[in-house]
Order: sequence, then structure tokens, then C-alpha cells
Amino acid sequence: MIAASALTEMVEKIAVKDDLTAYKQLFIHYHSKLTEFSYSILGNKETAEEVVSDVFLKIWNNRHTLTRIRNFHLYLYICTKNQSLNSLRTQNRNKSFSLDDCNTELTSFYFDPEQLMITREMYKRLDESIRNLPPKCRLIFKLIREDGLNYKEVSQLLQLSVKTIENQMTIALKRIGHSIQFDIKKAILF
Repeated sequence: MIAASALTEMVEKIAVKDDLTAYKQLFIHYHSKLTEFSYSILGNKETAEEVVSDVFLKIWNNRHTLTRIRNFHLYLYICTKNQSLNSLRTQNRNKSFSLDDCNTELTSFYFDPEQLMITREMYKRLDESIRNLPPKCRLIFKLIREDGLNYKEVSQLLQLSVKTIENQMTIALKRIGHSIQFDIKKAILF
């Protein structure tokens, strides 16, 4: 994830100086994350890529207004969600949006030194336990743990209370912990 100060600087370069290099960096950093998020709503990879391309096109076309946005990271996710829902309406595929219909997968896991001790078998068990989470719970877990959004941002993005987000994360962490039954002493011995 880009540091908030670096993101602010990048957005200013795009908005004030029409900096194409900064725009490309922003695109490269967010494209796959936003495509995954859009895919979780649409269920179609090609349409998700089109949606994200449209979002970035709108960002470039409206670049001179970008400095007014307080939380650009969250703004990108909200734009992607809204564009995805508009795409659904346009295609008449689905009249309503339910978090339970989201198809999310944890594609990468950022390891710190402590997590590097986890064996390949432990990683498989962890990945399987995440895939077995309920859809809404898995989406919230992914947005927080992988995409770096905080509870309040996820709350705003999914239009749920912060308490609901906290509860879903508690459920996710309990289920993951219970399913992998991690014993650090055994992991260190191998």
C-alpha cells in the first residue's frame, strides 16, 4: 500500500501538473486491487477490468478536481463500487447487490518476519480457512487485511456500521484461528 503522504503527493502531481508518470504509477498500484474488488461484485473478469479502466479514465478527465478529495484511497474503492453497480444495472444482470454474492479471494499475503516461520502446510490451511469464510466476512477480511482499508473506510464503502465491520472481523479471525489451530512451538521445531 502507498503511504498516505506519497499518495497525496501523487494526486497533487496529477491534479496540478497533469503528470502522466504519477498517473501511471497510481494506475499500476491500484489496478489489480480495484479489478479484484469489482470482480467480487460483478463476477466477470472482463467487465471488472472495463469498470476499473472507466474509473481511471474518469479520474484523468476530472484530474483538476482531485485535490478536493480528502481520502483518495477510499474514493477509488467507492468509485469502483459505484461503477460496478452501474454496470450491473446497465446489463440488467442483477437488480440488487448483496455482500453475500461477492466472490473474493485472498490473492496475496504480506509476510512479516514472524509470519515467514509459517510452513507451506500452514499457509495452505490458512488459505483454505479464509476461502471457507462466509462471503461478506471474506470480503471485509480482504479489504482490511489485503487492501489496507481501515474499519471506518470499509464501513463507508459497504454502507455498514463500524460495529458490524468489527463483528465480521472478529468472526473471521476466530474462524481462521480455530480452523488452523496454530501452535507456534510446533512451527518453530520444524
